Amino acid sequence: MRTPRVKPKWRPPLALIVYAVLLTVMMLPLLTVIWFRVVRAASGAMAPAEITTLAAVLILTLIVAYVLTRTLTVPINALIARTDEIARGGRSAIRPLEIYGTREVATLSQSFLDLAGKLVDHSDYVRSFAAHVSHELKSPLTSIKGAAELLRDDDDSNPMSPEQRNRFLGNIIADTERLDRLLSRLRELAKAEMPAEQGSSSLRDIVAQLKIQFRQLAIDDEGSADETLALPGEAAGIVFANLAENAFQNGATTLAIKASGEGRRMTIQVRDNGRGIADGNRDRIFEPFFSTRRDDGGTGMGLGIVRAMLASHGGGIDLLDSSNDGTAFQVILPRIS
Repeated sequence: MRTPRVKPKWRPPLALIVYAVLLTVMMLPLLTVIWFRVVRAASGAMAPAEITTLAAVLILTLIVAYVLTRTLTVPINALIARTDEIARGGRSAIRPLEIYGTREVATLSQSFLDLAGKLVDHSDYVRSFAAHVSHELKSPLTSIKGAAELLRDDDDSNPMSPEQRNRFLGNIIADTERLDRLLSRLRELAKAEMPAEQGSSSLRDIVAQLKIQFRQLAIDDEGSADETLALPGEAAGIVFANLAENAFQNGATTLAIKASGEGRRMTIQVRDNGRGIADGNRDRIFEPFFSTRRDDGGTGMGLGIVRAMLASHGGGIDLLDSSNDGTAFQVILPRIS
């Protein structure tokens, strides 16, 4: 997207406006004195008291103008310079200003620093994500290429056994399926990163769809099927399908989903009876491409997609507990009023 540009035209600086306004205000008593002198047809020089008063007003006006310029122009110029520094230097330039002047300028500066931090974090995430995607795509593509070259080189002088041919073909099929799963996850992640669509969905419909998708799982809504979630149907399907798939891949046979309202938020607990998550992996499960099932085709993107999708709708997800008896996640969403 091309960056919008401010229309070039002459604009007065803030300092000029401050001085002009205050000097205009200062002229009022002077004009008043001149007016009364004209009306009274007075003549002669101004009285010393009048000259002293006007001089004092002028000095006071200049002092007030300097204070206003110091508290407004200086921090704004510093913020402009910091913007250019951040554009050139990235994260190292995100630091507080030396002077803020007023509360409003301080609030503006903090908002700017928060925005700059989020933009830099997003930029770092995009670079890291691109590196991970390149690696994830390269591995199966290399395997497919190697198997295809071996099949191409099969000839009568060095014939390949049926077992070898089937093994190579099986590897190609497995790698293409892995690529298909990865691309599906990337589409879901792109959907999660897009601006949230407004809508809602019924937990009853979500559970019914999960029962169709995951017939190997016994799914129970624990009496909360009438609850309505602040997620449109497609987003809800992506979130809970990823959680159900994660449970199934970890050996679960049951999945319990229970929703309850607490004040202005809705809490949904998703609990399974699978193998659980090792203590050493608890802090990494939401990292992109982290998977303990990579050899079985796991992409490591499911929980990251769930978190991104929920965040785009004002919600979140936490890992409650995990043991040999299963795993429990807590999904938090705004409550529909």
